[in-house]
Amino acid sequence: MRIRCVVGLGNPGSKYEQTRHNAGFWFVDRLADRHAALLRGENKFSGEVVRINVPQGDCWLLKPTTFMNHSGRSVAALCNFYKIEPQEILVAYDELDLEPGVVRLKTGGGHGGHNGMRDICSALGSRDFHRLRIGIGHPGHKEAVVGHVLSRPGKAEQQAIDDAIDAALKVIDTVLAGDVQKAMNQLHSAI
Repeated sequence: MRIRCVVGLGNPGSKYEQTRHNAGFWFVDRLADRHAALLRGENKFSGEVVRINVPQGDCWLLKPTTFMNHSGRSVAALCNFYKIEPQEILVAYDELDLEPGVVRLKTGGGHGGHNGMRDICSALGSRDFHRLRIGIGHPGHKEAVVGHVLSRPGKAEQQAIDDAIDAALKVIDTVLAGDVQKAMNQLHSAI
């Protein structure tokens, strides 16, 4: 199945724009730029959306504006409206368990403690969607996680995250075409 919706997770507003938790937003912004597409606010989807044209057909890009913990409401609204199945969704998000500069594709699985992913699994009633996990590193202690994800990365760390996003963009056409396994092999052997 091809991908018909790419979701980037983050928190809306300038206060959070440059924080690690917005790595999913950064990915979708870069993908939209690549297609000269402009994301616009859409109240019925509680997010910013744009449709891009790829060889396989239309694909929706979505940045929920609900704040991270309620991302599922936005994803479910768009996917229910356009009759997009969980297997046709790719969600890009920040991943504590991967170092900055590392990016991984995955299909299915749990939420890994990520509140945005937890809410999407719940709202869709499924875990069978694809994930693009963008490494932001772990601060070392559980108590430091909130401060870590809601703060800006240093210059070198930001460059590593940007490089990881670049690597993901190199395989995104293969992902959108539905050959996630091939893209996974290319991405995971490149880094």
